[in-house]
Amino acid sequence: MTHNRDAYSFTFPFRVRYAEVDAQGIVFNAHYLTYFDTAITEYLRADGFDYGAEAEKTGIDFHVVKTLVEYAAPVRFDENVDVGVRIDRVGNSSLTFELGVFGEGQSEPRVTGEVVWVYTDQASHETVRVPDRFRRLADAQN
Repeated sequence: MTHNRDAYSFTFPFRVRYAEVDAQGIVFNAHYLTYFDTAITEYLRADGFDYGAEAEKTGIDFHVVKTLVEYAAPVRFDENVDVGVRIDRVGNSSLTFELGVFGEGQSEPRVTGEVVWVYTDQASHETVRVPDRFRRLADAQN
């Protein structure tokens, strides 16, 4: 599902660094996953979720089980972009994040993505129900 910028109540800014581009001057594909990971972390931080402290306290942590990146238009060196994050779906033990990379002042994404996390007990390796705070966060953005 692709949304325009208005669908994202949270965006995180990046300026494309030289080390992130390929020989064509376009962001190398693997760097989008770093953008997505950073933006998700900041999205949750903005909601007051301390990822590291929570995992240490509970012994329960998220694992990435799926990523998807789709390219519509290039993002180039030294551009300012915003990465929008929203929770698209909350399953019993999973969170699906939808992401969009937007050029400065643009409403349509140039790159879109999906990241799926599964909540897992680190001792037993069993899946655990996603906490209600994430369900409330997902409901609040819709």
